[in-house]
Amino acid sequence: MKVFHPRGVIYVLVILIGLLSAMPNMLPATALQRLPDWLASNQLSLGLDLQGGSHLLLGADTRPLIEKTLQDTKETFLHGLRDKGIRYQSQPVNAGSFSVTLTGSNADADKASEVAASLARGSTGEKQFDVTRDQQHITFTITEEYKASLTSDAIEQSLEVVRRRLNESGLVEPSITRQGNDGVLVQMPGVSDPSRIRDLLGTTAQMRFHWVTDNASSANTIVLPNAEGNQQYRLQKQVAMDGEHIKDAQLGFDPNTSEPVVTFKLDNTGSRIFAEMTKSHIGVPLAIVLDNKVLTAPVIRSVIAAGAGEISGNFTPSEAKDLALLLRAGALPVPLDVLEERTVGPDLGSDAIEMGVTTGLIGAALVFAFMITLYQRWGLIACTSLAINIGLIIGLLSAFGATLTLPGIAGIILTIGMAVDANILINERIKEESAKGKAAGLAIPAGFDKAYATILDSSFTTLIAVSLLFMFGSGPVKGFAITIGIGIFTSIFTAVAVTRQMMGWATRNRSRQLLTFGNNWLNQSGLSRINFMRGRVVGLVASAILSIGSVILFVQPGLHYGVDFTGGTLIEMQSSTLSVEQVRDSLAEHQIEGASIQEFGEPGNYLIRVSQQNSDAGNTVNLVKNAISAKDSAASYPKVDMVGAKVSGGFADASILAVLIAGGGILLYLWLRFEQHFALAATATILLDLTKTIGFFAITGLEFNLTAVAAMLALIGYSINDKVVVFDRIREGFRANPDKPLLEVLNSSIGATLSRTVYTSATTFLALLPMGIAGGATVSSFALPMLFGIVIGTSSSVFIASPILYYLGRRREQRGLPQLKPTAEEIRASLAHIP
Repeated sequence: MKVFHPRGVIYVLVILIGLLSAMPNMLPATALQRLPDWLASNQLSLGLDLQGGSHLLLGADTRPLIEKTLQDTKETFLHGLRDKGIRYQSQPVNAGSFSVTLTGSNADADKASEVAASLARGSTGEKQFDVTRDQQHITFTITEEYKASLTSDAIEQSLEVVRRRLNESGLVEPSITRQGNDGVLVQMPGVSDPSRIRDLLGTTAQMRFHWVTDNASSANTIVLPNAEGNQQYRLQKQVAMDGEHIKDAQLGFDPNTSEPVVTFKLDNTGSRIFAEMTKSHIGVPLAIVLDNKVLTAPVIRSVIAAGAGEISGNFTPSEAKDLALLLRAGALPVPLDVLEERTVGPDLGSDAIEMGVTTGLIGAALVFAFMITLYQRWGLIACTSLAINIGLIIGLLSAFGATLTLPGIAGIILTIGMAVDANILINERIKEESAKGKAAGLAIPAGFDKAYATILDSSFTTLIAVSLLFMFGSGPVKGFAITIGIGIFTSIFTAVAVTRQMMGWATRNRSRQLLTFGNNWLNQSGLSRINFMRGRVVGLVASAILSIGSVILFVQPGLHYGVDFTGGTLIEMQSSTLSVEQVRDSLAEHQIEGASIQEFGEPGNYLIRVSQQNSDAGNTVNLVKNAISAKDSAASYPKVDMVGAKVSGGFADASILAVLIAGGGILLYLWLRFEQHFALAATATILLDLTKTIGFFAITGLEFNLTAVAAMLALIGYSINDKVVVFDRIREGFRANPDKPLLEVLNSSIGATLSRTVYTSATTFLALLPMGIAGGATVSSFALPMLFGIVIGTSSSVFIASPILYYLGRRREQRGLPQLKPTAEEIRASLAHIP
C-alpha cells in the first residue's frame, strides 16, 4: 500500500488551508502583528452576545409627524367645506392645532361643525381631535392620546425600518429595541465604520415624485433645493407618487457616462400609477425628491410603462449603494437623532462567557477521553478527526466573514455531535465486519461503505432543514442555520475522508490482520435478541400523555419568557466596587431571575435588563436597587427606562413558519429516500420530542429567551439525525430479509444500532454536562434543555419512532404493500426470471 496516495495529499492540503484560515483566531495580538495583513484580518467576528459592540440611543423627532397629521386633517376639512360650498379663511398649523374662520352664515357654520365632528374621531371611533367652536371660528387640537398613539406606531415602524437597513448593510444580528416612549436602542457587534451606520440610521429616506412647474404665483407650489444646494426647483405641492411603491433598488452605472446611478423597480400599483402620470405629462420634468432635496429632475420623453427607472445625481459608488439600500429598506416615518453613543460589553456578561468557555473545554476533554477509552487507538483517530473538523468550521466561518453568536455555538455543538456520531457509526460498522472474520484490508472499506449511506442520509436530511431555516428564518435562526450548514460539509469530509485515510495509514502494514476495538461494553449479539417492541403500547401512551401535558403547561401557566421576547425595565447602574459576576450573584440572591447584565461605557457602569414578567416596573426597580445596595450602598442609578423586546414582532411568526417549512422539507426527503411510513413516523416523533421539551421549559420555569430558541433548533437537528440512523438500519433489515416478520426486523435493527445510539448520546451528553452543572444561569436555558433533549431524542428513536413505524408498517401489510419499494436491481432481477 502506498504511504502517500494522491487523494491523501489533497486531503492534507485542504486541511492545512482550513487550519491556516482558523489560525489567526487562536493567536495572541503580539503574534498577529507578525502575520501578513490578509491573514491577520481573517478572524471570526463575535456577535453582540459574545463580545459587545457599539451602543446607539436614537431619539425620534415626532414634531414633523404631528404637523403632517394636522396638515392632512386640515386639507381634508377644507375639502369638505368646499364640497358643501362653505366659504372660509384658514390659519396655518401651529403648536398642535389649526383654526378655520367661516365667512358665511350661521347655517354654514352648523354644517361646518358637522364636518368637523366627523373628522374628530378615527375609523375605529377613538377621539383624535378636540374640536371647539367660537361663533364663526372652528379649532382642531390634537389629543394627547392620539399623539401618543401616532408616536407609538411611528416607533414600531421605525424599529422595522432600522432592522431592515442594518440587515441590508451586512451587519449580522444587531440588537434593536424600543426604549422609553420615543427612543430606539441599537447595539451592534464590532462595527468597522460607525459613522456610516449613524448616517444610515439618521437618514429619513422619504422619497417622493413631484412635477416641476413654472407657475410662480400658485399657492400650491413649493421650492426645494437640489442635493448640492446650488439650484432651486419650483414643484407642484401635490405628490405625484410616493416612494413606498419602490420594491427594489440597486447600484448601477450609466452606460454612456459610466457614472454611478440607482436603478429602481416599482410594485404593480406603482407601475400603473407611473405609466398613467407619465402618459399625461410628456415633456414635463419629473423631480425625484429625497428628504426635501431634489436628486434629479429628468424630462419625461415618453410613457414609462415598465415600472422601472433610474436616479442620477453625481453620486459616488458608495453613495449610490447606500441610497439603494435606504430605498429597499423603506423610509423612516420620523427622523431619528443620535442621543447617546457608547461601547457595551457582551449580552451574556464576560463572567458567563468565561465560565462557558471553561465548561465547554472540560466537556470536549470528556468526549475525547470517552472516545479513546471506548475505541483505544481508533478513538484517538476519531478525536483527531473531530479536532480537525472544529478547526475547519472556524476556518470557513472566518473566511466567509461570518459572525459567531450563541445560536452559532449551538450549531457547532450539534455539528460536533453529528461528527462524533459519524465516527461511532464507522467504528461500529468496522467492528461488525471484523466480527465476521474479515481482515483490516476488507473490514475498513466494507465498514465505511455501509456507514457512508447512513451518514449521507442523516446529513442531507439536516441540510434540507437548515437550508430552509436560512431561507425563511431571521436573526438567530439564520445564524444557527449558517453554522450548522458549514458544519455538515466539514463533518462529512472529516468523518468519511480524513478518518478513512488515517485508518488506512494506521493499518498499511497490517491489512491481513484482524482489528481489535478495546472495550465492548454493550454485547451486540445479546442486544439483537432483546424484544424492544414489547413495550410499544406503554411507550406510545406515555409519550402521548407527556406531550398532552406539555401542551397544557404551555397554555397554563405558560413559558417564562425572557426580556428578549417581553421587553422590560432597563436600569443603568454605576458602582466602583462591583464586578459583573458580583452584580449577577447579588440579583440571584434576591430571586431576580433572568436579568441581562452588560458592561456599559466606562468601567463600573452596567446596563441591567429585567423582564416584565417579574413584577411591575416600579417594584422591579426597587428590587434591583435593594439587591445591589446589599453589596454596594454607594451604587447610583443615572437612568431607568422601559425597553421593548429584542426580537421583532414578526420574529415568532417567521421562526415558526421556517420550522414548519423545514419540517415539510424533511418529510418530503424521507418520503422519497425511504418510504411514506418512515417519513410520517420520523416527523410525528420529532413533533412529540419538541412538545416535551417545551413542557420541560414550562415545568422547570427556565427562562425562554433567544438562547432557548438556539437549544430548540439544535434539538430538532439532533433528533432528526438519530431517527435517520435507526431507520436506515431498519431499511437495511427489510432489504436483507424481506420475508422476515416485521417485529423481528425492528427488534434486530434497534439492537444493532443501540450501541451506536448509546455511545453517541453519551458523548454529546458529556460535552454539555459541565455547562449544565457549572455554566451558570446565563447558559442554563441552553445546556439544561439540551441535556433533557438528548435523553428524550435518544429514547424516542427506540420507544416512539419504531412503534409508530411498526403500526404504519402493519397497516401497509394489510393493504398488501411491501415495506419498501423494489430497487432498480431487484426489478431487473425479477424481469430476468420471466421466460
